[in-house]
Parts: sequence; structure tokens; C-alpha cells
Amino acid sequence: MVDRAEARRIAAEGWIYGFPMLMNYRTMYKQAIDVDDPRYVGGFGRFRHYAEPFTPHDIDVTLPNSDTPFSWAWLAVRTEPYVLTVPAIDRYYVLPFHDLDTSYIGFVGSRATGKGPGTYLIAGPDWDRSTPEGVDQVFRADSYLVGVLGRTYLAGPGDVKALRAVQRSYDLRPLHTYLGTVPPPAVSHPHWPAWREDVLDSVEFFTYLDFLLHFFPVLPSEKGIRDRLASIGVDGGGSFSPSPELREALEQGIADGRDALEQADSSPDHSASWFGTRAQHGDDYLTRAVGVDKGLYGLPPEEAFYAGWLKDSEGDRPDGSRKDYVIHFPAGRLPPVRFFWSATMYHLPERLLVENPIDRYSIGDHTPGLVYDDDGGLTLYVQRDRPAEGPSNWLPAPDGPFVIVIRMYGPAPEALSGEWRIPRLTPR
Repeated sequence: MVDRAEARRIAAEGWIYGFPMLMNYRTMYKQAIDVDDPRYVGGFGRFRHYAEPFTPHDIDVTLPNSDTPFSWAWLAVRTEPYVLTVPAIDRYYVLPFHDLDTSYIGFVGSRATGKGPGTYLIAGPDWDRSTPEGVDQVFRADSYLVGVLGRTYLAGPGDVKALRAVQRSYDLRPLHTYLGTVPPPAVSHPHWPAWREDVLDSVEFFTYLDFLLHFFPVLPSEKGIRDRLASIGVDGGGSFSPSPELREALEQGIADGRDALEQADSSPDHSASWFGTRAQHGDDYLTRAVGVDKGLYGLPPEEAFYAGWLKDSEGDRPDGSRKDYVIHFPAGRLPPVRFFWSATMYHLPERLLVENPIDRYSIGDHTPGLVYDDDGGLTLYVQRDRPAEGPSNWLPAPDGPFVIVIRMYGPAPEALSGEWRIPRLTPR
């Protein structure tokens, strides 16, 4: 039995460790379990595609991305793997598979596997059979629950029909269907606890974590933290029931964990990559939690580089009601990418798209009519009202505070190394 001080330390560490799992479960419950939720995708083992670009009326996702509409799916791989087959695809796409704790286990798409056709198997921790004929690559999950949030490039409203055809070509099926064999014996369905927002900051957090760890066998690299969690009753057995004395220590530890996350969120020194594989993060559970808190299911930097303008060149928070701004990319210093880039406007504090008279929510190298400077540079006008220069290079701003996020798909090495940096947001 641990003492109260030790229980508090374990609770703080365990809250950081478990935060990505609960946030992932929050999404999975709405999409794959709760049939009454409008976001329900149809259960496990099937895609639900979204072909229409996001607009300011879409408020379910913060920092929405209108360049690459989503394809959602959830897999339960305890009884057998799933097989994904894709045809040749001549546009940017990525289907990134992640574990229960949001660590990525594999990527299918333009960067990772190329434009050609392919067949990929997503297997659970216990699957030990030989690779079936015709499968190009096996992605091994560390948990029995796997998610995928796919992105496929959309050129604009006129491209929706073609995009839908590409999305429908993503073929996902259980292994027995792929092989044409009998299905494996069924397993009993768990009693999924209904999601409640207040769970994150209550001792019940550990009740949910105890339930979820049942789907996550102990990894050798995580034996230490799993043993410490087990010492306070969170062992994956589903019977967590703390005593009143332990409950008080856990409440204090949860507050400590929340404080640590908020401090890391705002710290300029916390510069590690927020999104990545288990090998990339190692035992840096705080970085993974920061990524989940800042942008759940964000892509790792080798796939998509994220940067943005939180302040202008004078150190102030950008505000469309007070100033007009310019972003100038000098000649030869445009965002270096293999695929494409875009800059998206969000109003604060909601971090949602900005309604505007030209229905433009982002601007980038694929924006129709974009006008480059005579020397090959690029000047963007960021303001609330239509600029005198015309709308071609206008990124409309809200009547209030905002943030701009730039996304670079297939970033060049100079972007990842820091040799290339975004220009300043300069008041006009």
C-alpha cells in the first residue's frame, strides 16, 4: 500500500499518461459506440467519409482543416486483423493508424507508401500468423483498439465528386473476409462506460483508465508506470475502487497533472514534436499529452509541419478589429513542401473558421487566382475588410482576436531543421 504522498505523485503521472487514452475514448465513444450520436460512423470496422469542406457552421472540431476532408474508422483487433486496400491515387492522401493512446503505428499515403496501389494489414498485439499473400506491409498495434483519421486533398468545391470517388476506394475489411475464410469465434462485447466531460477532472478518470487498460497489454517499456498505477488499484482489471483516504490523494494528483499539462502547453521551451510514434516519444508522456490537448490526431512533422502566428511582429495578439496585417514570403522563401501548403484563419477563443464575404477560410499555393510578386515572392493581406489590392491574396480576419495556422504537407528538410522559418505577421 503506497502512502498518500506517493499516491499523489502516481496520480499526477498517471493522469498525464492516461489523458490521451481518455481523450481518444471520448472520440471513439461518440463515433463507434453511441448509436444516437450524430457523429456515429456505423460501429467498428467501417469508414465514414466527409467530402464537404469545413465551414464556420462546423463547430464539433477545433482548428478544422478545409484542405483535406476526413475519413474516420475504428478497429477492434482482438479477434483478428483488418486489411486495408487502396488503388493508385494521384492526389495527396494519408491514412494514419494510431493506438489507444494516440501513438501512431503506421501510415498509408502519398508520402509513406507512394501513389501506387497497396494492401496493408493492421494487426493486434497477439496476432502471430504469417503475412497473408498479397499483403504489402503489416502495421502492428500495441492495443486492441485502433483508430484512423484519414485526410484526402480537396482542390475546392468543384472537386467534391472526384474526392468522394477516391474516399470510396479505401477498402477496409476483416482478415477473414479478405481471405474468404470463416470468421473467428466472437468475443463478448464490453460494457462501454458512457462518456462524460466531468470525468477528466475527477477521480473517476482512473475508473475509465482502468477500463481502457484492459485493451492495452503492458509493454516492456511501460512496465514501470503500469506497476505504479497498479499500486493504486489501476491495473486494467476494471475493479478500481479507491478508499476515501486514497481518493483525496488522487484528487490532488489530478490537479497536479492538470497544472503540469497547462504549464507545458504554454511553455516556449516545450518544443518537442507533439505527434508521433511510440518510438519517437519514448517515455515522454507529457509531450504526447500536450499534442492531444493542442490538436488531437495531429500528424507528425515528417507528414505535416504545423506553425502559426499567435502574435504579430510587435508582440501583440492579432486582432482584426484593431489592425490590418501583411505576411510577406520573400522570393525563394516560400514554404518548402513536396505536396502543398495552406494558411488557415481561426477566431479566438473558439478556434473555429471565420465567416467572411468570399467564403475563404484558408489560402495557399493551390488557391485559385493567387498573385505572386514580380520577383517570385508572395504577399498575403490579413484583414477584416476587403483590401485595396483586391481579394486575390486576401485571408479574411474576424472582428476580434485570431490565430493563423500554416500546414505544410510533405515538408522539406529545411522546414524540419528550422533553417526555414515562417515570416512575421506585420501590421500595415
